[in-house]
Amino acid sequence: MAGAGLGFSSSFSAQSRATAGIMVRIPVPLLKRRKLKFAGLNEVFRIRVAGCGVSSTRLYNCGSCAAEERVPVDMERYKEAFGRRMAVAGLKPHHSIAVGVSGGPDSMALCLLTAAWKTDGPYAASQSDGYVDGLLAIIVDHRLRAESKEEAHIVSRRVSKMGIRCEIAECNWSDGRPKQGHLQEAARDMRYQNFQKVCIQHQIDVLLIAHHADDQAELLILRLSRGSGVLGLAGMAFASQLFSTSTVLHNDGSNNKGLLLVRPLLHFSKEDMYKICQASNQDWVEDPTNRNPAYARNRIRMSLGNLSSYTFQSEIQELISSCRKTRAYVDHISNELIDQAVTIMDQGYAVIDLMVLSPSKVPDMCLSKFIALVLQFVSQKHRTVRGATSKRLLDYVRTFPCKTSFTVAGCYLCPSPGSRGTKLLVCCSVNCPLPSTIEVNNSDFDREQKQYPSMLDEIIAEGKSYVDQFVPDVLDVKFLNMTCQSVLAEAKRIGIISESTHNNITLLERNETKYFKPENKVHLEQEIIENPSTSASESELLHPGKACYFMDRFMVTWNERPLRYCSSLVIDHRKAAEVRHMAESDWLYLAKLARCKNLHDLVPQITDADTIKSLQSLKSIPVAARRSLPVLVNHEGILLTIPSIGFQCCPCLIVSCTFRPRLPLGGGHSSFL
Repeated sequence: MAGAGLGFSSSFSAQSRATAGIMVRIPVPLLKRRKLKFAGLNEVFRIRVAGCGVSSTRLYNCGSCAAEERVPVDMERYKEAFGRRMAVAGLKPHHSIAVGVSGGPDSMALCLLTAAWKTDGPYAASQSDGYVDGLLAIIVDHRLRAESKEEAHIVSRRVSKMGIRCEIAECNWSDGRPKQGHLQEAARDMRYQNFQKVCIQHQIDVLLIAHHADDQAELLILRLSRGSGVLGLAGMAFASQLFSTSTVLHNDGSNNKGLLLVRPLLHFSKEDMYKICQASNQDWVEDPTNRNPAYARNRIRMSLGNLSSYTFQSEIQELISSCRKTRAYVDHISNELIDQAVTIMDQGYAVIDLMVLSPSKVPDMCLSKFIALVLQFVSQKHRTVRGATSKRLLDYVRTFPCKTSFTVAGCYLCPSPGSRGTKLLVCCSVNCPLPSTIEVNNSDFDREQKQYPSMLDEIIAEGKSYVDQFVPDVLDVKFLNMTCQSVLAEAKRIGIISESTHNNITLLERNETKYFKPENKVHLEQEIIENPSTSASESELLHPGKACYFMDRFMVTWNERPLRYCSSLVIDHRKAAEVRHMAESDWLYLAKLARCKNLHDLVPQITDADTIKSLQSLKSIPVAARRSLPVLVNHEGILLTIPSIGFQCCPCLIVSCTFRPRLPLGGGHSSFL
C-alpha cells in the first residue's frame, strides 16, 4: 500500500476545483503496465469534476477513453481467493474487523472485498442502519498538507457508500512536523499508533492492511540494497501481532494481547487492485507523494514499472516465496527451542538450558533468531544484533560450559549460579543505552474496570493451525544460513530466477544502494557492547491507589489504605513514593537489618522473621537479575518496600509487584504463509 495514506490526489486542491477539469500525472511506464489505454494522451490525462463539486478520480472513465472496451473482471474469483486468505488468518465474518484506508486503489479494493466477505454466506454479519456490523474503516489524516482534512472526508463518504462505518483519526505532531528525510517513516509510525488507538476504543482486535505483491517486490529490492538477511528478504508477514506502546492496565494486569495485523492481499497484484475497483465502479484517489523520487520506495516502484514482463514478475515473486519458506522454517525451529530450553522467572529474567538447547547442533540462522527473541523479551526492546557482534554472541552461546559474561542489546548474559555453566542467565541490563520507562496509571484500582471479551486468542489459535500444517521441511528450505549476497546467486543456480532476472535485480539493488548512507558500524557495536557508567533509567512518583508499568515488564500497584502513616514511613506532603531500580545499597541495607540484634527498637514495624524471610527470597534471585527489580523509596531516598520479595517497612504500605511484560516471549503470533 504505497504511501499508505500520506496524502491523496493533488486534484483536490482549491485551484483545481475552480477549473472544469483536473490534471493528474501518471508515469508512462505505469500506464503501460496497467494496460490503461488513453487515446491521444501521453503523460497527462484529464478527469472531469463530478459529484459534490470534487474530483471523481476514475482512471478508467475519463474523457476521450470513456468508450474504450474494458476487459471483463471475474469478481467471484477475487472474492473466493480473498475468502481463502481470511480463513488462513483464522478470521470469520462475525469477527469485528477494522480496515486501514488511505483512499487509494489498494485500500478501496480491500474495503470492497471485506464488505462482500462479511455479508456473504451462511455466517454473514448482520447490517444495521445501512452499515455492515463489526466492520470499521479507519482513515488517518496525517495533517501534513492543507487539504488533507477535506480529502479524508471525501474518502470517508466514498467508503460509507459501501456500507462501512468510518472514523477519521487526526495525527497530533506534538514535536512539530517531521523532517523531510524521515517523513514517511514518521508518518507510518503515527498512522499505526492511530490505528491501535481507534481499535482499542472500539474494542476491535483485528486490523486489515492493503499491502500486496507489488509492495513485497519493492521491499525485496529495498532490503537487498540495505544488506538485509534472508529473514528480512521474506518481506512483510501475512499476519502478525502489533503491541501498543501505551499499555492499558486492568485490575489483573496489563492487557497485552495486542492487535492482529492481517495483510490478505499479499497474493494479489497492483493490477488486481485496479481491476477490482473498476469492476465495482469504485472511485479512488492517487497519492502525489508516491511519485516523489526523494523516497526510496517511489524510486524502486518506478524502476520496477519498467520491468513489467510476466517472467520477471513471476520470478521475483517466486524468489520472495522461497525466502518466506526459509523464514517460516526458522521461526518454527526458534519457537520450538524456546519451548524446550527457556524458563522465564517471575522476576523477569530468563534461564536457558544449554544442554537441552545443544547450540552446536543448531544452524546459525535458527540460533540467531532464537537468541534475538529471548533478548527482545527480557529487554522488552527490539534491537537487531548484526555483524561482528552477532558472530561473537553466537560463539559465546556455543561455548560450553559457559564461564564468562556478555552484554548485548540491553541484556546481561552470564552463567546461572549453581549450574556450573550448563545454564545461561539472561537478565535486563539497567545500564543499557536505551532508557527504561515508567507509565503511571491514574485510574483507581479499587474500582473495577471494564474489560471487553476478546476473540483474539481464538483467531490466533485458528491461524496457527494453518501455519502448523504448512511448516516446510528442511529439504524445501533453499536459503538456510545464506547471506544477502549469496541468496541471488543461489536462486539463479537452482533455477528460481533466470539470468536476466538476476541481472535486473542486481542492477536495481546497486542503483538504490547509492542512496543509502549506513551509520558508523563501529559506533553501533560499541553502543551495544559497552555499559555506560551511569544508569539511563528513570524514576517516577507513585501515589496510593495508583499503579505504574515499570520497565515495560512490572506492574507495581499501591493498594490504598486509610491515610494513617507510621513515623517510619517518612512520606512527605505529596504522600507519594519514588519507584526506581534496585541498587546494591538496597540489599546491603536489608542484610544490615537482618544482622541487627535490636531490630524492633530500630524499626518497630519490622519483625526479625519478616526481614530474614525477605532476605532469603532476595538471595534466591541472582545478583545480576536483582538490579532490574522495582523498589519504592521516599523523598529522602530511604527504602520503603521491595514488593517483589515481600519486604515492607510498614504494615500500612501494601504494594504488590507482578511480572507482566508488554511483549510476550517469541514476539507474538506471526505467519509468513
